[in-house]
Amino acid sequence: MAACEVCGNDYAMSFEVHAQGAVHTFDSFECAITRMAPICEHCECRIVGHGVEIDRHWYCSAHCARTADPRANALVTDHA
Repeated sequence: MAACEVCGNDYAMSFEVHAQGAVHTFDSFECAITRMAPICEHCECRIVGHGVEIDRHWYCSAHCARTADPRANALVTDHA
């Protein structure tokens, strides 16, 4: 058993995420997202999908990117 680094739950089915040279232990995807998912710089939600990156700034969607950064109109397309 291993304790989750977010909530501290000592859980038999905890799992590890290896990322950028570090090892993280979680008891749920919710805790993993809480710790590891970037936050949209416009609406402040967690980015769980691909997101949009413009000049090292992260957004959850093309809409947020365009709203926050006028240059995004030329860089971001919507995917239907």
